Amino acid sequence: MAALRSDPELARQLFFEGATVVVLDVPEGTEFGIDYSAWAVGPRFRGVKMVPPGLHFVHCSAAGGGGRDAGPRSGRFLSLRRREVRVLRWDPAGEAVRPEPPEQGEALRDGLRELDPFLGPYPYETLKKWVSLSNFISEAAAEELQPESGQICAFAEVLPEAAGRHTRDRAGQRRPPLGAECRSYAEGLARLPRMRPRAGTQIRFSELPRQAFPDGASPEEITRHSMDLSYALQRVMEQRYPGQPLGLLAELQFAFICFLIGNVYDAFEHWKRLLNILCRSEEAMGKYQDLYINLISVLYHQLNEIPADFFVDIVSQDNFLTSTLQVLFSCTCSSAVDEALRNKAEKFKAHLTKKFRWDFEAEPEDCAPVVVELPEGVQVD
Repeated sequence: MAALRSDPELARQLFFEGATVVVLDVPEGTEFGIDYSAWAVGPRFRGVKMVPPGLHFVHCSAAGGGGRDAGPRSGRFLSLRRREVRVLRWDPAGEAVRPEPPEQGEALRDGLRELDPFLGPYPYETLKKWVSLSNFISEAAAEELQPESGQICAFAEVLPEAAGRHTRDRAGQRRPPLGAECRSYAEGLARLPRMRPRAGTQIRFSELPRQAFPDGASPEEITRHSMDLSYALQRVMEQRYPGQPLGLLAELQFAFICFLIGNVYDAFEHWKRLLNILCRSEEAMGKYQDLYINLISVLYHQLNEIPADFFVDIVSQDNFLTSTLQVLFSCTCSSAVDEALRNKAEKFKAHLTKKFRWDFEAEPEDCAPVVVELPEGVQVD
């Protein structure tokens, strides 16, 4: 709000041109947020006004009550237009906000003046940060990536693959009766039912190849494609983003937001896998230089939001990010890489070294011998 007071012209513009998100029936004490800010809901809360047009992420967590922690976070992306009124309503069963029909927003438009005292202003001071984290995500990209239900949940909704409540069900699955003694931890895990995500609740990320080389590849080709993942990256582009390589950055940003703000751990794992493919694709860096120049900008803003030791493995003490970026920086030294990309990579490397004290000078792991699993039937002469 301080930013709006210091810029009255902007405040006036947002007042007349900004969108309004009306949120109904939210219980007091619920944590409600939009983009990078969140608040505990008071008794007078009815939504947010003066929202800049564009893509936003609305999220909430049910109040704990009785000393309990707040419930898991859930959210959804909204693409808002100038002066639009969007209505959401609290769903007590799902502990989330659900969209109301568009007609309800139109019906409330004439009554916005009466609602105004119950609407909080959009936190403009965090807008630049939000835009830097989401500038590649278009409305179409968000629509394609979000679950069919539109709801993004910190914990996936899962169902058992097969019934297992009755003895006959468990016998058919070769699982012991419920009352049978468990003799080991492994046996206990084996007794748990196999679960699958509820239809329509999964984030629709690209399917990343588990095989980095083409079928029928020779041992030499398998080794080359396992060290340079450009073939795998090209497959992802052809299947999901033909002719639109920057779509990968939209997906990278979408995954990061779902993790950072939505608390979705699976999104973080996808972010790591996608980043790994991008950073280890040396041949692609010469072919898609605009993609990689923008990738560095995306990573610059993302890494400003995470503590330096966040990526360190607790057991091995290895830092996933330093080893992955080390390969990226070594690849950008190639003569096939444009000078603009090489210079940007050098500046980014210097920034990370100064800010996080990360060491990128040690020999990259990719320079060490690589053990490659050959497909069944392939032999080396």
